Amino acid sequence: MIDPWSSKILEYNEIMENFGIKPFKEILDKIEDPHWLMRRGIIFGHRDYERILTAINEGKDFAIVTGMMPSGRMHIGHKMIVDQLVWYDEHGAEIYIPIADMESYSARDIDFEESRELAIKEYISSYIALGLDLTQDNIHVYLQSENLLVEDLAYIFAKKVNFNELRAIYGFTGSTNMAHVYVPLIQAADILHPQLEEYGGPRPTLVPVGPDQDPHIRLTRDIASRLQKRYGFILPSSTYHRFMRGLTGGKMSSSKPATAIFLTDTPDEIEWKVKNAKTGGRETLEEQKRLGGVPEDCIVYEILLYHMIGSDKELERVYRDCRNGTLMCGECKNNVADYMRRFFEKFSKKRKRAEKIAESILDRVHP
Repeated sequence: MIDPWSSKILEYNEIMENFGIKPFKEILDKIEDPHWLMRRGIIFGHRDYERILTAINEGKDFAIVTGMMPSGRMHIGHKMIVDQLVWYDEHGAEIYIPIADMESYSARDIDFEESRELAIKEYISSYIALGLDLTQDNIHVYLQSENLLVEDLAYIFAKKVNFNELRAIYGFTGSTNMAHVYVPLIQAADILHPQLEEYGGPRPTLVPVGPDQDPHIRLTRDIASRLQKRYGFILPSSTYHRFMRGLTGGKMSSSKPATAIFLTDTPDEIEWKVKNAKTGGRETLEEQKRLGGVPEDCIVYEILLYHMIGSDKELERVYRDCRNGTLMCGECKNNVADYMRRFFEKFSKKRKRAEKIAESILDRVHP
């Protein structure tokens, strides 16, 4: 069982074996211009991605659904979802971004007004600053609590699912509040509602997620299958990305500030965090030169792996120099800190401009 609301670190190979997730690398050579997260193995698994690939190659309609749960500050681990959305936008996707305020209320006890404010200040502003134009007609941002069509669809889905099934998937118990029990059905409706006739009818739909969200994908695919005759649903596809580790080596979390680089951090704060992050260096300089470093254990290298856009050759050079002992941790930290400082100096200005239009995004959808 996987708990989508837990901070437990997951074993990717075990998840793939237990839940039938296919290796993404097996279809990588079929993608004409793969995203860097695909090329670098960060996107490691998929379900039925072939449907999306066919739609892209043949210029047919397809949808992307990926939500944001406004329960805390947005960090650079969240950034990889936006990076993917920008790529899919360039490839003709219709994009749906539900703001999971109902989930935030039931699972994190955050009231609806606070969720709205967090969504605008932390997430929507950052999405825009990262290059996703949320004012486009093909991008739909909405609050779960304000989308009556989604809520009605979730109610219809509820008749096709029983508590024993939800307990088996999520581990719910007799003490789980009913709002929390109901939220997975809302998320299933988020994923499937772009296939309703009101939105153009059935079409391939992709949900890019971390592996902790796979229970929602499995439930949604089961519901889609049960209601196929009524709605003609196409089972949603999914991709799975690795989680970026926290600066101290564990899981990056909004609730643990020392583990994360937040998108609202100042360039000075980010530079300090990078220079104090865990590395894969040896105990002494002499050992580093003789044995080389271990970039696989280095959070500083991981920052480059996830966020050095398009520079595969430079990334390979850093890896090689670390491995053969010609690049020392201090020099590498300074280089990466400088890279991140320059990135965030530009990003902070873009984010400041984005704040002026962020609130209007929700008003545009719900006048």
